[in-house]
Amino acid sequence: MALRWYTTVVDAHDIATLGRWWAQTLDWQIAYEDEHEVCVVPDVAADDEVIDDLGTWLSARTGLVFVPVPEGKAVKNRLHIDLAPHRSQDRDAEIAALVERGATYVDVGQHADEVTWTVLADPEGNEFCVLSSRDR
Repeated sequence: MALRWYTTVVDAHDIATLGRWWAQTLDWQIAYEDEHEVCVVPDVAADDEVIDDLGTWLSARTGLVFVPVPEGKAVKNRLHIDLAPHRSQDRDAEIAALVERGATYVDVGQHADEVTWTVLADPEGNEFCVLSSRDR
């Protein structure tokens, strides 16, 4: 048995703003939006083409869906997103750009001198990591 990881759902107070923040961060696009959800996907996943082949279906990229919730975030996420710059990119500049757009540094117990990632939170407090630069 195999199922496709279709989307990751993120609770938010302002789904439109947070969806756009993540779309800009990932260079993705808004595929669908109404008052109940905002779906953000990579450009290649935006097509509405029918995929009949199971292998192609299973390998398709996932998206993010932002849904409204009334409660605020109270504790550290149990699931988070890891982002990684390519080795040709300036990692520190990418982090600075995220912070300039509303991300904040977060201390979840990591020791900055012992880890190769930086923990940040999006504008609504959802933690994510920026890993070391990579080429795969």
